[in-house]
Amino acid sequence: MKIATWNVNSLRARADRVEDWLRRTDADVLAIQETKCKDENFPWELFENNGYEVAHFGFSQWNGVAIASRVGLDDVERTFPGQPAFGKGGKDPVQEARAIGATCNGVRIWSLYVPNGRALDDEHMPYKLKWLAELKDQAAGWLAADPQVQIALMGDWNIAPQDDDVWDIDFFIEQGLTHVSAPERAAFSAFETAGFADVVRPLHPGPGVYTYWDYTQLRFPKKEGMRIDFVMASPALAARVSGAEIDREERKGKGASDHAPVIVELG
Repeated sequence: MKIATWNVNSLRARADRVEDWLRRTDADVLAIQETKCKDENFPWELFENNGYEVAHFGFSQWNGVAIASRVGLDDVERTFPGQPAFGKGGKDPVQEARAIGATCNGVRIWSLYVPNGRALDDEHMPYKLKWLAELKDQAAGWLAADPQVQIALMGDWNIAPQDDDVWDIDFFIEQGLTHVSAPERAAFSAFETAGFADVVRPLHPGPGVYTYWDYTQLRFPKKEGMRIDFVMASPALAARVSGAEIDREERKGKGASDHAPVIVELG
């Protein structure tokens, strides 16, 4: 079975590329982030015409997550239990479309779009850290309840856990940028402590192995990227991993997302 995650940065804008990619890679399950659409304008036919069931969670032109599967799509869950909401400037908190789960051929897939944080002193940063802490607590609970459960926490984590996950760690530190701060990295490593493993890094170690390149400053041709998209697997699922790929080619060409798909093969 082949599972993948991809922040498409607007599904409708990249519908043709997503369809071509699905046909080319023959992925069984695709976790999608930043669909940037509501259910009423989601391109359902794109997936259905290619043999995929799909579940989507989106409220507006922001955020949005989905799971497309041709090996079953059961027990769909929009938001994880305890998922924090966000209220800007003291306004009433609103739930954002950042997490959707479904069971696909025995594997519990979570498509995750972790809050960005925006800036170290922005009110979005404590929201991001709380969001991750709540998800970690839930995930640890799932694993404690059944140590053999197969779970994939996959998506855009908006964290670069190691120094070589960015093109220049000194630049990030000097500029006081997010994604590499100690609290963010601690929030990520808490999942590893809870028993989940990054199953791609052992097969594609850094430096210079990235999943995201900003559109500005010619970041992609300069090879100035970040590794921020991950598949974090429970022990039982990690034991099934037989291969992995970061499809850097999909970042090339007209109309590309700023993220590359990450693919994991299961035996």
